[in-house]
Amino acid sequence: MKYLSKLQQVLETGNFAVTAEIGPPKHASAEGVRHHAHMMKDYVDATNITDCQTAIVRISSIATGVHVMDCGIEPIVQMTCRDRNRIAMQADMLGAYSLGMRNLLCLSGDHQKFGNHPTSKNVYDVDSMQLIYLVKRMRDEKKFFSGEEIKEHEPQFFIGAVANPFADPFEFRVDRLEKKVEAGAQFIQTQCIFDMERFERFMEMVRERGLHERTHILAGVTPLKSWRGAKYMQSNVSGMIVPEEIVQRLKSAEDPKKEGVDLCIEQINYIKDNIKGVHGVHVMAIAWEEIIPEIVQRCGLYPRPKFED
Repeated sequence: MKYLSKLQQVLETGNFAVTAEIGPPKHASAEGVRHHAHMMKDYVDATNITDCQTAIVRISSIATGVHVMDCGIEPIVQMTCRDRNRIAMQADMLGAYSLGMRNLLCLSGDHQKFGNHPTSKNVYDVDSMQLIYLVKRMRDEKKFFSGEEIKEHEPQFFIGAVANPFADPFEFRVDRLEKKVEAGAQFIQTQCIFDMERFERFMEMVRERGLHERTHILAGVTPLKSWRGAKYMQSNVSGMIVPEEIVQRLKSAEDPKKEGVDLCIEQINYIKDNIKGVHGVHVMAIAWEEIIPEIVQRCGLYPRPKFED
């Protein structure tokens, strides 16, 4: 019997989805993870569990997923191609599914030179596009990556991928998205959106190809705490566009944190009400998870839909 994840049910019934993100810690205690999960469990449909983000060693995404599930929230397990060969990938996927995890986000992963083990070997036995296809084949054709038959209990993952509407060359962003959809991506989470005009142009191209009808697109948003944080993203984060007016708005605000939350809520409401083809938002509250309930409530996205397990 196939058991659908809550996230899949939310999206396939036409509800506007809300996902968040929890980054595992650089130590062996899950206390912080569990605190964040308890805090946001009623306000999001699922939460990403990052896989050694920025190539820094942390508790594994699958182990963290167990803690998150125990707190009553559905995990989206990230799997990067950086660290595992295809044997290890499949072993981890079978393990995650056996533990009750149903959402899998496939991505390349940050290069190890950016992390705390810059001389470690990267793997990239398969790339993110191939991983999406091979996970779909495990589910639909009951075959391991090698082509060997999975005789029973094949993992039935809801398959996700990522997209960056802001990286150059801009014209190829939708081409890359279409390849991921062709490979089998059922939902897409985007990079943080600050340049709404550029995102609207991206979504126009998405709709021209009908991709919004073949996958579920969740727009990435991030509440900013300060103008310095916005300026840092503007100047130092590759593939991200932060318009100068946002930096100046935060800089001139009496309470920059409140202004950052107000801006995030404005962005979500605009996306929800005006950009056709977006099926939800992915709230990346970097080191500010406690603000998520307020954002979700003020956007009119609370309470979240309920489904039978």
